[in-house]
Amino acid sequence: MTEITNLKISAQKERVFGKHPEMKLVAPCKVGNGILQPAEQELNRFRSRFETVQPQTTFFVPASGSGSRMFQFLHDFLTEPNEENRSLVERFLNHIGEFAFYRQLPPEVRQRIEQNDIDLEEFVSFLLNEEGLGYSDIPKGIIPFHSYGPFILNPIQEHILQGNDINTGRSAYHFTIQPLFEKQIQKVIGDVEGVTGNNYQVRFSCQDPETSALAFTENGDPVLLEDGKYLQRPAGHGALLKNLNDIDSDLIFIRNIDNVQHFSRAQAMQQIWKLLGGICLEFREMRADLLNTPTLQGLIDLNERYQLFQPGTITDATFRTVLERLKRPTRVCGMVKNEGQAGGGPFWVEGEPFAEKQIVEKAQISRNPEQYKLMVRSSHFNPVLIALDTRDADGNKYDLRDFRDESQFFVVHKKFKGKDIRFCELPGLWNGSMANWNTIFVEVPSDGFSPVKTVLDLLNPEHRQLL
Repeated sequence: MTEITNLKISAQKERVFGKHPEMKLVAPCKVGNGILQPAEQELNRFRSRFETVQPQTTFFVPASGSGSRMFQFLHDFLTEPNEENRSLVERFLNHIGEFAFYRQLPPEVRQRIEQNDIDLEEFVSFLLNEEGLGYSDIPKGIIPFHSYGPFILNPIQEHILQGNDINTGRSAYHFTIQPLFEKQIQKVIGDVEGVTGNNYQVRFSCQDPETSALAFTENGDPVLLEDGKYLQRPAGHGALLKNLNDIDSDLIFIRNIDNVQHFSRAQAMQQIWKLLGGICLEFREMRADLLNTPTLQGLIDLNERYQLFQPGTITDATFRTVLERLKRPTRVCGMVKNEGQAGGGPFWVEGEPFAEKQIVEKAQISRNPEQYKLMVRSSHFNPVLIALDTRDADGNKYDLRDFRDESQFFVVHKKFKGKDIRFCELPGLWNGSMANWNTIFVEVPSDGFSPVKTVLDLLNPEHRQLL
């Protein structure tokens, strides 16, 4: 790691304590105005195109996060019990035998649980601490999620199995991980290869430590550790743009590690990926034809089909500008109907010389009441189901770093040893890091969104074997 200079400290401090970036919302994207809602015939056409072309596809899955948050309510109950976390603990214990990880408990521990002869604090300690299963520290991706007949599957194994079903023999996988756990991850992949008899194309990468952010106190001083070194924090998923940029594939699919359904219920998700991939492939072909023979009417027709820009944007005056903007990477983002989920959504935002489409987080807008009103009017939510085409019309790979907006960073407030700290995260991977991409939003069924934020989510139907 390079030396932390006074210049670096000063630059990061200015970002953290200076004026924070804001995006100005123009309107939420809606079906027919920024969000595609393909009819059944179109759905079949897009999926058929994907199945016919069989593009080499890489699944890019950030998988470095630990499982500690899944069990946070257990920690909270032991340290500060209240009615809310008590009810969560009761539900957890009442259904303990239904979790896939229960089968990995030593027989004597299971026996004590069944006989109600184990102290809650002792059991939680065994579940989470290194002396037991260590779920508090290991990556969420290798915590058992699902039972499938006699098998127990974790998210990494599920992503691989489901990806293989989507595009047999043409799927590769790229997981971003912590180096400490690479051998454990390789083992669980080896286990599933042993059972299926397949060899999967899997690569790993780690977040570049050079992207880490310096943490500051509320007074603006860098936080020092006991050894005199500066406290640094990972700079958000935007730091993975470099990792994503290293992938060369016909298509890239991005998906969160914990948003994975039970293998027996994966059919709906497979159809979603084929839809997003098919749209990517069709847009690639139509864009290439238009760039080869550009006409104003052709550009208007392309926009009507994919709703890249607001109606009326493309005129004689803007023709050349819009045509140049097609020469960018493309992302096709699945959007589910908003049912109150926290996170980003699809919006038209103010741009130059016209409004553009972005995935916007609440933290990116001002506190102006009118902006908040626009935010809550969003009809759809970003579940992070994104298909990418990172090649130009001639098949050459783009340098994705050329299409990010460095000004769209995030300032994060956290605790460190009981004290408030703040630091700067890089532009989010599907926010500022993809700010200058061709963006297509398409409505997809909510079947594709079943994240596991707490261990109790594993009791939902999407995580149970279909009988």
